[in-house]
Amino acid sequence: MIEYTPGRVVGARSDRTNARECALRPAAPDRLPRAYCLQKMLTARHERRRISWWPMAMHRPRRPLAVLACAGAIIVAAGTLRARPVQTDLDALMADVLARRDDNWAKLQQYVLDERDAFDLRGPGGVPLWGERRDYTWYIRDGFFVRSPISVNGARVSDADRAKAEADYLEGVKRRDREDREKQRPGDDAAVASDATPHATRDASGLDMSGLLTETRRPGFVDAAYFLRFKFEPGRYAFVGRETLDGRTVLRIEYYPTALFRDGERGKRDAGHDDRSAEDRRSDETMTRLMNKVSLVTLWVEPTARQVLKYTFDNINMDFLPAAWLVRIDDLHASMRMSEPFPNVWLPAGIDMTFRALTAAGPVSARYRVDYDDYRQATTSGRILPPAR
Repeated sequence: MIEYTPGRVVGARSDRTNARECALRPAAPDRLPRAYCLQKMLTARHERRRISWWPMAMHRPRRPLAVLACAGAIIVAAGTLRARPVQTDLDALMADVLARRDDNWAKLQQYVLDERDAFDLRGPGGVPLWGERRDYTWYIRDGFFVRSPISVNGARVSDADRAKAEADYLEGVKRRDREDREKQRPGDDAAVASDATPHATRDASGLDMSGLLTETRRPGFVDAAYFLRFKFEPGRYAFVGRETLDGRTVLRIEYYPTALFRDGERGKRDAGHDDRSAEDRRSDETMTRLMNKVSLVTLWVEPTARQVLKYTFDNINMDFLPAAWLVRIDDLHASMRMSEPFPNVWLPAGIDMTFRALTAAGPVSARYRVDYDDYRQATTSGRILPPAR
């Protein structure tokens, strides 16, 4: 029988050594049983662990409150930095450039230009499906720019059709200009009444003023050039580098928008007339967010004149659109370029849009191109003849 020898310190050495000695030591009548030996060994192990951890527990610094205070300070500092973004030099440049977009078209009081529109739709294998060509001339009438049709697909427009088209266009421009004035000065009945009256065509000296520009709204050709209608968003611009465009040193800047596409029902929501369901609102918000997320705008800016000479729009991925199993959009690209037809006056030179989609029948592509050229100032010439004798 193997028993434990009283008085021996079990915990002085390893448990394995104590167990081996207890197993090999001969038993004696006055010795304790082996069960007591194992119990003592386990008790010694427990005492060692309790004693070894006790000083650490006594001297461990208690800092939960300090940690929470530091975390709170970091959160507050992050919120303060987010609420007060630091404006960089690039943000300041883009804010100035976008604020001066409308400074050019109103610099001259009299000028005319020509417009050429072209649209092509092609099916699988590049087979032409539809095409159209239109020519216009822009001139000032009653203080507003009017687009006058000249030809459609090579056929001249009759004088009656041209006069009707000009009258309809002028009426629409005046109506929109009047609505803009009413929004800018609500409650001013006198101003609204004066805006509703036709513009004066002669000044105090009796000279004809109908050919001078008086409208405050962007003309149609300028409004079409800024079809993206992007606004200034600080912190969303990245400087790519310097390039040469049309013999000028320009800055290439990439713009990652968050508000380029907006919900079409925003005006109704602001006015409190949004009758859409909660599911429709969530769907519209998700679609708007995804459209902004996959869009990239690249701008070429002339730093001295603070002028955008060109910009392009690219859609990176549009697989999230519904009915992708039926029609899948492979490419969507649009660009606008500016020219300097008069000294220090920058006006639109052209718009180019391309679209390509994949259908069950094959690939389909479309292209729409607008060219603005032949800018010229309205001038008159004459000579004084001597009185007839």
